[in-house]
Amino acid sequence: MASNFRILFHEKKDSLHLKLFGDFDGNSAHELFNAILDRGFGFYQIFIDTNELNTIHQFGRDVLQKKLGRSNKRFNKLVFIGKNEQEMTLN
Repeated sequence: MASNFRILFHEKKDSLHLKLFGDFDGNSAHELFNAILDRGFGFYQIFIDTNELNTIHQFGRDVLQKKLGRSNKRFNKLVFIGKNEQEMTLN
């Protein structure tokens, strides 16, 4: 993982909010995916705030897209928000 990457968690009623900090690379993508798996069940929506990401490496984005794509509709409740939402939004 990028040495400066971290995730802050906040629960609010029926939604989970994840705030990402630092640089997003392949290892960061694995960490985010595992965080969603570990803490994301039972929530109506999961918001992923990208405002504090410094750099988003294409490889990290590709890893996340591949991992989430294998899980199909299970992750259709993910909502990327913030200044980097377009770059992180999955196709």
